[in-house]
Amino acid sequence: MFGIIRPCRNRMGAELQSAWLAHLCGMCLSLRDEHGHLSRLVTNYDGLLISAMVEAQSGLSRRSAGPCALRGMKSADVAVGSGARLAASVSLVLASLKIDDHVDDGDGLAGKVGWAGRAVARRWAAKGLGTASDLGFDGSVMIDSVRRQPLVEAAAGLGSSVLAVTEPTEAATGFAFAQTALLVGRPANAEPLREAGRMFGRVAHLIDAVEDLEADRGANAWNPLLATGTSVLEAHRLCLDAATGVRLALDEAEFTDGRLVHKLLVHELDESINRVFGEDRHDDGRRTPVDPGSGPWAYPRLTYEPRPRGFLEGCGAFLYMCGTCQFCCRDPYPGPWSDKWRSSCDCDCDCGSCFECCSCDCCCCPCD
Repeated sequence: MFGIIRPCRNRMGAELQSAWLAHLCGMCLSLRDEHGHLSRLVTNYDGLLISAMVEAQSGLSRRSAGPCALRGMKSADVAVGSGARLAASVSLVLASLKIDDHVDDGDGLAGKVGWAGRAVARRWAAKGLGTASDLGFDGSVMIDSVRRQPLVEAAAGLGSSVLAVTEPTEAATGFAFAQTALLVGRPANAEPLREAGRMFGRVAHLIDAVEDLEADRGANAWNPLLATGTSVLEAHRLCLDAATGVRLALDEAEFTDGRLVHKLLVHELDESINRVFGEDRHDDGRRTPVDPGSGPWAYPRLTYEPRPRGFLEGCGAFLYMCGTCQFCCRDPYPGPWSDKWRSSCDCDCDCGSCFECCSCDCCCCPCD
């Protein structure tokens, strides 16, 4: 699973955690039902924001779903309707563009088997655009925005603004957010949500650039911060400004129940920024060396640069980590398959009712 918004269930509270999971599962099942099992690979944490935003403006729309292995073989109420379909459509279109980008750059599996990557990308783009058309909007606007990215990157140089590089991403996410207002018949919300989407896209692009900075520098690969000479400190400032812009834009929109959207786009977006721009990251992008682990926890090693494991190796790592209590006692620990940092979060806050104001000790949000 991917995305910059990775909420902690202890921070979310039981009610909002259940609502968040309903949107995640709803998008996954919508992808399966309309586009086949393979398309469920594009299920992501950020995509469900679209579904949550539709519901926040229109009201609950749920159905009961059967047991699922990813839910511990439990049944659950999941989001259905236009919100889940729109989230699925946006995720498919953007995933198809990402695959095309990997093929062009020769990255990953798609780059090694280009013909297969192109075929999947074309199929997903067509299906995503088809669903968008059924919902009454032109998804090609997102495609046109993102396809400007290579031209923008080619024009970027030392001294140019990094915001020029993030603009195509901002335009695509802004368009997707605005469509949620038009879909539910609240046109007055379209411009505020478009602005919230633009600012969210800016944060997502900059976070991705910072996370890839060391690897791109080592591989002599293109990175917006390196190409424009933008420091990590400046990227952090831009992210904080954009997060403020998201909050102000949401204040201008009207919601039936905006608690989940507020929680994700205000509180959890701030957490994402703090996670990436932590105290251990220096202004040149390098991070303070980390203890890789010792004794029973010497495997898997904890590093800043994830080295994903294959399916079988990941299964072996998972079993070993279970046997050595790493999931509950090691903090942070590497994901058995992704090798990305995970946290056995022990916060005991419950901020589930902080839409109007946040009064818990662990959250400082200018919500008033």
